[in-house]
Amino acid sequence: ILKKLTTYYTNKNILFKDIKQVLPKELDSRKKIDIYAATSVDSNFYAIFIVDSKSRFIRKSANDLMELCEKLASHLDHNFKKKELLISSPLCSKAKEYLKQNNWSVRVDFM
Repeated sequence: ILKKLTTYYTNKNILFKDIKQVLPKELDSRKKIDIYAATSVDSNFYAIFIVDSKSRFIRKSANDLMELCEKLASHLDHNFKKKELLISSPLCSKAKEYLKQNNWSVRVDFM
């Protein structure tokens, strides 16, 4: 999945010099989610969350995701400039809008 991720961002002209996976367990979460912390060549810090579930991603899921991102920030002692959600499951428009208002990029073309 890492190769797929790198290729995906390279196609969007975003190159990473450093990327590492963080397990949800490290953030005391039992969610099925892939989490990556990455640094682009232009020194932007990315928190990347990949969600692939059968159930719909709703506003509550968005809250959980933002909480998880805060935990990630304190776990790595770092504030992320770019927060990305790569999602292939159905997405509620309110959740999408809410994330966008909180400076998240929501990308639905990953899988």
